[in-house]
Amino acid sequence: MFLDERRIHLPTVDCLQKQIETVRTEMYTAYNNAVEYGELVKISQELDELLNQLDKLIY
Repeated sequence: MFLDERRIHLPTVDCLQKQIETVRTEMYTAYNNAVEYGELVKISQELDELLNQLDKLIY
């Protein structure tokens, strides 16, 4: 039964991992381009939310 549950979540986990990498790249680019602090914080919060979602799915 555990394997069946895991299969159901794999696409979701994969999708989240791709989103995390996209936002991580966006944050790195924003930082390197000296984007306003408030915008960098927004991106960071978005990344935190995605990481928390992934953590809930995996653990």
